[in-house]
Amino acid sequence: MNWDKIGQVVKVEEIKPWGILGGTFDPIHYGHLIAAEYACHNFKLDKVLLIPAASPPHKELGQVLPAMHRYRMAELAVKSNPRLEVSPVEMEREGPSYTVDTLAYFQAKFPEVEFFFIVGADSLFIMHSWKEPERLAELCRFIVVTRPGYKIERSEAALGRLPDIIWDRMLQMEIPGLDISSSDIRQRAAAGKPIKYLLPPEVEEYIFEQGLYRGDKYAEG
Repeated sequence: MNWDKIGQVVKVEEIKPWGILGGTFDPIHYGHLIAAEYACHNFKLDKVLLIPAASPPHKELGQVLPAMHRYRMAELAVKSNPRLEVSPVEMEREGPSYTVDTLAYFQAKFPEVEFFFIVGADSLFIMHSWKEPERLAELCRFIVVTRPGYKIERSEAALGRLPDIIWDRMLQMEIPGLDISSSDIRQRAAAGKPIKYLLPPEVEEYIFEQGLYRGDKYAEG
């Protein structure tokens, strides 16, 4: 049996499920890693690609740590998990890091792969403001990460002007409710407070070895 995928015919039995988790990762922490690992397990994904945004469209230049540091921290965070990989694709492309451009690139490069874009519930409700959201939905399915006991209803999604095509291609996944955020980690590091157990020890060590966030402009970004 064949499947016509974005103009390319691929045998259904050859289709591989991959997840994509994009983000600023400033820094990466256990919340990101749990979302990736749960997606692998719950949806039987072969792998999840973590993609640090080189130039996040929603951030002003200078608000985020240089991409080389964020990429290296992501590499350190996933090195012990063979199902998680870090991709430099957005770092190698000039201009803002738009998700739809990244998915189009991967779709063309890997026609045998079905992509599942992992996104937080908070981002879901602003997805209408992203570049070409309808086209994005044609390129992937969505795994929306929610807190325990919370399920997004269609009427609630409509309030965020979510295009129907995104809702129709959306899966929901609960993960443990961890109160961890990159902004809190940056602020704690800047203030000299402990960040242990909020992120992998290799990332914690890298932050302190490189002197990242310590009293600098990136702490509040």
